[in-house]
Amino acid sequence: MGEQPARSADQSGGQDGGHSDGHSDGRGGGRGDGTRPPVRRVLLVDDHPLFREGLAAAVDLDDGFTVVAEAATGEDALVEAARTAPDLVVMDLGLPGLSGLETTRRLLTARPETRVVVMTMSEDDDNLLAAMRAGARGYLLKGALREEILHALHTVGRGGAVFSPRMAERLGSLFAAVGGSPAKEAFPTLTAREREILDLLAAGLSYRQIAQRLFVVDKTVRNHVGAIFAKLQVHDRASAIVRARDAGLGSG
Repeated sequence: MGEQPARSADQSGGQDGGHSDGHSDGRGGGRGDGTRPPVRRVLLVDDHPLFREGLAAAVDLDDGFTVVAEAATGEDALVEAARTAPDLVVMDLGLPGLSGLETTRRLLTARPETRVVVMTMSEDDDNLLAAMRAGARGYLLKGALREEILHALHTVGRGGAVFSPRMAERLGSLFAAVGGSPAKEAFPTLTAREREILDLLAAGLSYRQIAQRLFVVDKTVRNHVGAIFAKLQVHDRASAIVRARDAGLGSG
């Protein structure tokens, strides 16, 4: 595993696959009938250890949560999710290796009852839409205040969905723009040529075949593909094709 990739449930208070008893009863969160609300188990996924450390400290201060594990890569996150059975996952998108989006898809395929909140630096519209398609229930920027993060976790934990005000506004605009033609406008930050090339990639054409189809040289296609990878925040052709086909591209 990577740098401080995981911490066990025992380190964060979770025991025997249940909820943590490490928080004091005198610190709020109790109900009027004397019963305590459920303590939700949280997995943090981010490749920056200092950010994870600060986020873990903030989350653990709330009686409603216990951080059961941390992971620095998507691969480690899948292992930790299988091991600790979290209720909530806070997921960064820009992970090394397996992307945060693909990790979210695989995690929710294996554990559909888990709820994912994306927390990232990216304000990119494509990533916002892709996160929703992958099954994320929230999308926050890393500049969010502690109170916003905890509010989002509580809301998503209760079955709701949360987006920061800025991202919610963008989401409304995007749905209004793409409602009539979702496949054509699935990736609004791509140029028309980039979307055309992505469509051909999703259809199974090689770089050389795309170049011949568009009457350009191979290098031109590769340059466009590099720009596509950057905008979609993917690391390879296979990941780009998955994103494109999920959006309805490549079907002819």
